[in-house]
Amino acid sequence: MLSARRNRFVWVAILAVAGPALAQEDAAVTGPAFQEGDVITYDRLEALRPYLPEEFWANRDFFFYEGMKLEIGPAHRDYTEAAAYTAATERFRGQARIGPDNSLENYTAGQPFPMHEIDCAGDPQAGAKIIWNFDYQWEGDGAESHFYYSYWDRGERLPLHYEGTAKAVQLSHRVERSYLDEHGGDMFRNETRKAAFGVEVTAPFDARGISLMSYRYKDSDKPQAESKNDDTWVYVPTLRRVRRISTAQRTDAISGTDFTFDDLRSFAGIVPQYEWECLGEMDLIAPMNTVVRGFPYTREHNFGPYGLSFADDRWELRHAVKIRFTPKNPDHPYHHKDIYLDKQTLTPLYSFAYDQKQELWKIIWHNKRWSEEDADWYDGWKEVPEPRDLRVVSDIIANVQTGTGNRIEFWDSHGTPLKSRGRVRRYIDVGRLTRGR
Repeated sequence: MLSARRNRFVWVAILAVAGPALAQEDAAVTGPAFQEGDVITYDRLEALRPYLPEEFWANRDFFFYEGMKLEIGPAHRDYTEAAAYTAATERFRGQARIGPDNSLENYTAGQPFPMHEIDCAGDPQAGAKIIWNFDYQWEGDGAESHFYYSYWDRGERLPLHYEGTAKAVQLSHRVERSYLDEHGGDMFRNETRKAAFGVEVTAPFDARGISLMSYRYKDSDKPQAESKNDDTWVYVPTLRRVRRISTAQRTDAISGTDFTFDDLRSFAGIVPQYEWECLGEMDLIAPMNTVVRGFPYTREHNFGPYGLSFADDRWELRHAVKIRFTPKNPDHPYHHKDIYLDKQTLTPLYSFAYDQKQELWKIIWHNKRWSEEDADWYDGWKEVPEPRDLRVVSDIIANVQTGTGNRIEFWDSHGTPLKSRGRVRRYIDVGRLTRGR
């Protein structure tokens, strides 16, 4: 009897360890147990398991629930970027290179390192090349949206929230021919910034009027010793003045949430401040081309009992690549983070942050929206009549150690530029934060 129990325990242990690997091996032979048009309900979750990261599957109770209806979309759909981005990639192909400290040298516009040329297994610089492709992925002019930021604690929606508007503008490395010919890809002559990002908070009442402006500089692409950190200014109405945010605060929690500034889009940090490696390629299923419309279209969509789920939406099978960052700063809260990216579009699928004990701490995942399915949402412009932009429109983070989490919704985000460079100048001016106060 004792021997039988011991053997049973051994088999359970083996299956627990080998199960995900065996499932992936079986799936590679037989193919997915789902097809386009299927609706995956809670009782069919095992069909998804071979195509989900193991960390996500182990914490599936946050994300999958009774009553869910997950629609299977087309596998490996073509989301080729705008023609101007593709043309810039080809025009400057072979010029960019990885410098000291994973810096980027001799880059002008487009994708720095064409993905099909990167050897994940054989190139020690593959991780750095991929994250630079992610950093300079196609996103139109940048972003403009309304946002809603909600807090969740073990399934309870907390009253604290933030909403407002946000806009990002790409100031350099533009792909439009006019910018490339006039200023080498810069929007303005002698531009030193890569991008500017602004936020205006409209609710709740006691936070209304908070405004933020942040600059990221071209020098952030340089080796760590020469790299320039972001400058960020915040107007605080209660103080009636602008306060400068320390760059060290980028890895602190934002307003009591589980997000840091650098967690947005899975990674929004400065590349040379980390070590990068490519850990492999695989097929994954993830939310890709949403049929959901959350904030600002509606506040009523059900994001599951934890408020942290995209399981009532369309998911697609995608070719993915897995990269890992390890911070060079010993004071960084993460030991490392593993990031899964869509191999074609470089949009983030999932990421997993580990604490200094190397225990899983946070799961971050995203929903996306394809510009070509709704012309009224995302307009083209003179040099980019078809935006062809698959863009992130919602971020979710789950703290698996505390059961808390946050959801950021910005379902109307688009990359159509402002009508003139004069309007851009006025928007990105830090003086705008206090003008008329």
